[in-house]
Amino acid sequence: MAMHLAACWWTLAVRGAAAILFGVLALFFPPAAVAGLILLFGAYALVDGIFNLIAAVRASRSGGRWGMLAIEGTLSVLFGLVALFWTGATALVLALWVGAWSLVTGAAEIAAAIRLRKQIEREWLLALSGVLSVLLGILLFIAPGAGLFAIAIWIGAYAIVFGGVMVALAFRLRSWARGTERPIPPGARTV
Repeated sequence: MAMHLAACWWTLAVRGAAAILFGVLALFFPPAAVAGLILLFGAYALVDGIFNLIAAVRASRSGGRWGMLAIEGTLSVLFGLVALFWTGATALVLALWVGAWSLVTGAAEIAAAIRLRKQIEREWLLALSGVLSVLLGILLFIAPGAGLFAIAIWIGAYAIVFGGVMVALAFRLRSWARGTERPIPPGARTV
């Protein structure tokens, strides 16, 4: 596998460069990043729905069960079209969904920290993460647009770091394939 990756090192470099570019765009143009993610979801849901509808038609011709496939396919196509043509509404729903998730998980983390306080040390870190999740959830319900921009910025920062790691890996694999990198001695620790 290492030889295959080394032979295709440039694909990892391109993938990393694309991630870095996306990350920079997400950091400097968060609305574009949010819109891009929503459009990507819309395209996925539309294609997924079409394939489910095709599977439903094939199942009905062969006498198989097709009802749930048809319902799922129709709903996926509808959600995909909504995401593609009403990105604002989709962004609002996404923000509220993430907000609800943050509130629920934050409350669960706070409850777990309270239960664990007599059993482990530094349970306040779990409680703090719960409080932060609850605050994010509240922010997303009060100002969904600002919350989505914050999410886009975090995704952008992640993409830049991920892309940098991929580019570094690509060039390390290239050096290894050319025999210019020294082999790692047995038992040596790598990071």
